[in-house]
Amino acid sequence: MQKKILTPLVLGLSATLLAGCSSLGLGGGGGKGGDTRYVARDVTTLYNAAKEKLDRQQYQLAAALFDEVERQHPYSPWARRAQLMSAFSYYMGQKYNESISSARRFLSIHPGNKDAPYAYYLISLCYYEQISDVTRDQKITQQALSALGEVQRRYPNSRYAADAGLKIDLVRDHLAGKEMEIGRFYQRRALWLAASLRFREVVDKYDTTTHAPEALYRLTESYLALGVPEEAKKSAAVLGANYPGNKWYQRAYDLMQKHASGA
Repeated sequence: MQKKILTPLVLGLSATLLAGCSSLGLGGGGGKGGDTRYVARDVTTLYNAAKEKLDRQQYQLAAALFDEVERQHPYSPWARRAQLMSAFSYYMGQKYNESISSARRFLSIHPGNKDAPYAYYLISLCYYEQISDVTRDQKITQQALSALGEVQRRYPNSRYAADAGLKIDLVRDHLAGKEMEIGRFYQRRALWLAASLRFREVVDKYDTTTHAPEALYRLTESYLALGVPEEAKKSAAVLGANYPGNKWYQRAYDLMQKHASGA
């Protein structure tokens, strides 16, 4: 899945940063320990250091430093910003579990904050980025669908709802593809009943996806193999009514004609 860079949030959270990162003396031969070891620092200097690491695409160091802002200055207004920036940094570094944890922590402390929609959206992106191909387990895909749906339900008028909707369509198509892959596996082994159940799942739950026409054709095939031609006829009729110019309808039509002629 292609990563969406959420620049507006980063700019918004860092718009009032002050200069002076050089005063930290970070990176002077100390490696990661030199960057993140505990040294008491004023909040703007520490926040700026984290933002500098983020700008340099040193995402794990940035996240650690944003976490340090909250640890050293928990009651500062910067602490709330740093929580989300830490979650964003983890996301950019593909540390999705850490990003989800940071975003959820932000929501547990600031559930009504104006940036709560973004936190929910970031959680959904973390799941979305981990979606695997249809040959593998789809637990993460289901979690992505649930998280994206939560963004839409909670914040239908937010800037994130439209993108969540587009991603929901893609995720549903992916899940339908998984059902089709399993159904075709059963077909190849002449397990017609098991196959028909998978194709029926696509028709019933994912009828707006790109897989629906093929699912109806495969149902037609399966029902004929099971010896229930009336059900096959119904599936072919639905296919013809909804996708009259589709290649799968032509195949279903030819199949039904062949069956009717007794060939």
